[in-house]
Amino acid sequence: MWTPTTREQHSREGLRYQTDVTDAEWAVIEPHLPLALNTGRPRTWPMREIVNGIFYVMRAGCPWRLLPSDLPPWGTIYRWFASFRDSDRFEKINHALVMADRERAGRGASPTGAIIDSQSVKTTEAGGPRGYDAGKKIKGRKRHALVDTDGRGLVLEVHPANIQDRDGGAALLRVSRRPFPFIEKLFADSGYAGEKVATATVIAVEIVRKNPNQVGFAVQPRRWVVERFFAWINRNRRLAKDFEASIGSASAFLYAASVMLLVRRIARMA
Repeated sequence: MWTPTTREQHSREGLRYQTDVTDAEWAVIEPHLPLALNTGRPRTWPMREIVNGIFYVMRAGCPWRLLPSDLPPWGTIYRWFASFRDSDRFEKINHALVMADRERAGRGASPTGAIIDSQSVKTTEAGGPRGYDAGKKIKGRKRHALVDTDGRGLVLEVHPANIQDRDGGAALLRVSRRPFPFIEKLFADSGYAGEKVATATVIAVEIVRKNPNQVGFAVQPRRWVVERFFAWINRNRRLAKDFEASIGSASAFLYAASVMLLVRRIARMA
């Protein structure tokens, strides 16, 4: 709920761009970024400006070449983004921040409950793997998200939209066992019903079905949490569609959006 107090907490007035990280946010994310090497050519641009550039592209949805001139050259920022993408840097940062934020909230570092859902989005002429989701009538890719019961992104994957939820969901659950081995209960919609998801792991799957007499839209228990996560990350215009030529870049931007959420939350509550 917006109040004068919460508006002040979320205000980013005084920053060069609203996507720039504050001192408190930089203190949260800096320990998870690569250190400068003692050998070789020294860095020309500080890592903080690289992060500012990546967040700017993600939030504004602009091409790399249209970055403002007071940020590092677009080629430098993209090179670092590609390095983070290929080394799963954003995924690792997200994992660390999820645990840190859960502990800040007085919960166990690793969750025991989770919610899963997917979101189909259109792609562009950039190319790359894609498919047709007959249910949503969308040609593009599908974003699969596993979130904890508070809506923190745990495991995020992208694949062609023609892959059904039960197939993509089973694969996502198997991937989740290594970073989050203590998940015991999963909540999902009817798209995940069946043996394929139920037997993919030892996680107990509960299908949250809508009321048979329901007319129109209604908020469903548990399932609304993952829908809210999609709403949060979709504030970034780079995610309005899937503009990426590769699955790796699409996944990296998903994790970067989750990292931005967690960095701001942790810094604000510190």
